[in-house]
Amino acid sequence: MKEPHIPVAREGYPFIGFVAFVTMIFALLGYDIIAFWAMLLTGFVLYFFRDPSRIIPVEPDVLVAPADGKVILVEKVFDDRFVNEQVYKVSIFMNIFNVHVNRIPFPGTVHAITYSPGRFYSADTERGALENEFCAVTMATDSGQRFAVVQVAGLIARRIVCWAEHGDSLSRGQRFGLIRFGSRVDLYLPLKTQLEIAPGQKVKGGETVLGYLS
Repeated sequence: MKEPHIPVAREGYPFIGFVAFVTMIFALLGYDIIAFWAMLLTGFVLYFFRDPSRIIPVEPDVLVAPADGKVILVEKVFDDRFVNEQVYKVSIFMNIFNVHVNRIPFPGTVHAITYSPGRFYSADTERGALENEFCAVTMATDSGQRFAVVQVAGLIARRIVCWAEHGDSLSRGQRFGLIRFGSRVDLYLPLKTQLEIAPGQKVKGGETVLGYLS
């Protein structure tokens, strides 16, 4: 039997509780207009931290999106930070209205967690990709192929949360972290990957098929 899932990320509880408490205080003091706007803010914070269930594809070679949002980049690059080889780089931008819980795109074992503090430029720019705060999860598949999933903070995002740890064996679509209030996720994939997406396409984390990694 499956465990029931509360469709709100746990990291959002303090924020939701705080704005709900402030709303209640304004209401009790009779500040109706302020209480109304505070209630709307409470609803937005609850909406932002939503964590819906997803239907994860079960085909063995399927690569799924690690985040909700829009694909803003698909290109070949040499990655000298995470896997040290020629790769496909796929970038997905999340605005404040997207689900911000991030998921593992392909099953594998975590080989490294790399966190770097940095700036908070707009996440959909090249400067943001290079200089912003990030947390990278580098993984290896059962066949030894390496890939990286990189959470990048954005203009508004001020906190990257990563639950993955070195040595973890993670499954496709498994939740591994979130980024608060606008950001992007970059994928560094082996050149053997058969990509099925293009810039401008909207995707859902854990559900949309990005391609196939044989």
